[in-house]
Amino acid sequence: MAHGSVTELTRWPVKSLRGELVGAARFDERGMAGDRAYALLDERATRAGNVLTVRQNPTMLSWSAAYGETADPTEPPTLHAPDGTEWSWKDPGLADALAGALGIPLSLHAADGQQDRGPTVLVTFEASRAALDQELGADVDLRRFRTNLHVTTDLPAFAEEEWGAGTTLTAGEVELAVTGDDAGPCIRCAVPSWDATGRERWRDLQTHLIGRHDNKFGVIMRVTKPGTVRVGDPVAVR
Repeated sequence: MAHGSVTELTRWPVKSLRGELVGAARFDERGMAGDRAYALLDERATRAGNVLTVRQNPTMLSWSAAYGETADPTEPPTLHAPDGTEWSWKDPGLADALAGALGIPLSLHAADGQQDRGPTVLVTFEASRAALDQELGADVDLRRFRTNLHVTTDLPAFAEEEWGAGTTLTAGEVELAVTGDDAGPCIRCAVPSWDATGRERWRDLQTHLIGRHDNKFGVIMRVTKPGTVRVGDPVAVR
């Protein structure tokens, strides 16, 4: 048994755009309510209908999306362009504005559960983030990892790299577990190598994760008991 508390909650309304810190969030069969509930679809002839991500277009990180301070969003998000212009997801001109900014034809898509591994929650640990700072001799911005639930516990750094099926974490009212397909330690793609705004790539970060941590950072979990989590809520790991 390990104990701690919730340090940050981050929601990413539109897949691969920047997201928002929140004080409370609902967790249920969707994962984190409102997380990746919207996406951009690539409409180039050879990729038509595929979800567009930072891997194809890092400029996506120059845009952000937010619902505002609500634990369970019921309305679509507002997008913010690099120049500060606000766009409603419902605005008929949004797709063209995004297409112009990203340089490719695209369309908008709304559906719950568009996380890479289905309706899951990404949990990260402050001890591991701080240890990564020490290993690399540089500050590692947590936003690179697009975490949902960031916690501080008395577990040693990188303990989650060994988590197997049946491991549970309670945070506030919610219970999460390593269960189902693709759950467990998170194998990272190239996205964390981009800074939070998509302007610069730090390739050594991914090289380090691959060489020293089998390319793992954080853990993918599913909600087994729904409820609301708030920053500061107690955390327990079994």
